[in-house]
Amino acid sequence: MRYLLLLISFLSCSLPALAARNILVFGDSLSAGYGISLEAAWPSLMQQRLKDSRADYSVINRSVSGETTAGGRSRLPEALARHRPAILILALGANDGLRGLPLEQMQDNLQAMVSQARRSGAQVILVGMRLPPNYGPYASRFETVFARVAQENRLPLVKFLLDGIADQPGLFQADGLHPTAAAQGRILDNVWPVLLPLLR
Repeated sequence: MRYLLLLISFLSCSLPALAARNILVFGDSLSAGYGISLEAAWPSLMQQRLKDSRADYSVINRSVSGETTAGGRSRLPEALARHRPAILILALGANDGLRGLPLEQMQDNLQAMVSQARRSGAQVILVGMRLPPNYGPYASRFETVFARVAQENRLPLVKFLLDGIADQPGLFQADGLHPTAAAQGRILDNVWPVLLPLLR
């Protein structure tokens, strides 16, 4: 009986610790693996790289194609409660920009998600995006939002998720918006150096 009580006590202490080793990827189609297999998407490649480096983390990808920061803001509390991540990789905003949504609203949504994650005990990595030059002054103001949120909250920032990819048409699917499977490793290479210092 005493052994059973000790075992129950051990499990009750260990399960939250294990759950706290989750990395939650919370983005849009660029992280959801749109048009390619889920196994080829960069969050899945991250899981494999973590395994190869013997880092004891589980990657949970809750990215949704077409998601905006407003949609993410409404979904995040449930995801945080369910997965209790140690690290949140917040990769939203591209669809806000492509739709020309108000940047003040986007910044407010990003800030709210950062605050929600921190209250849950998660460390946050913010992932920045850029828009094509034809969006004019809106494009430069859009990019600045990510830098501002990162600076104000002292967050590690991936400056541009598609760095080294955006100018290579051969790495995009026929729609010209979504990277191919061949580009996913390069996307991971953009995220990995920012993630690495946060791993225990």
